[in-house]
Amino acid sequence: MLRKSSPLLAWAGLFLFFLFSVSEAFGLDRPTGDVILTVTGNVSQTNANGRAEFDLAMLEKLKGRTATMQTPWTEGQSQFSGPLLREILAAVGATGQTLKIRALNDYVAYVPYSDGIELQTILATHLNGSPMSVRDKGPLFLIYPFDLDPSLYNEKYFSRSVWQISEIEVR
Repeated sequence: MLRKSSPLLAWAGLFLFFLFSVSEAFGLDRPTGDVILTVTGNVSQTNANGRAEFDLAMLEKLKGRTATMQTPWTEGQSQFSGPLLREILAAVGATGQTLKIRALNDYVAYVPYSDGIELQTILATHLNGSPMSVRDKGPLFLIYPFDLDPSLYNEKYFSRSVWQISEIEVR
């Protein structure tokens, strides 16, 4: 004998179908401005054909940090601000061991995933309060927390401090 399904059950099924079919779209907004960062590889949250794209406004919404420190690339004390790398990795649902960080000029550095999670590394978008231009090592510059841990101030971490970042591949 066939039973007539209830309208409530039909609506619940339709709601669940809608929820599961578009849930990824709600995880990461699409950029409305110029894309300045693309994250690929082992990520679960994407917004453009298997990759996550960010504009400056999206990055500025993430939890960040402002730090004043001396670096080998700037004179005297400089203030860097931007999202914490761990927040970007969380936003894209990243898992892995290594971050392949590529600059606009195709320079590549391999950074341990743990540097992005355990250290307060900043993907700096601003230098001394101003957005970082390509001419000034922008739009993105990976800055280690030299101000919090002086033992990081060495060639090992300098070589991982990529500027003019355009892409991060999570491996």
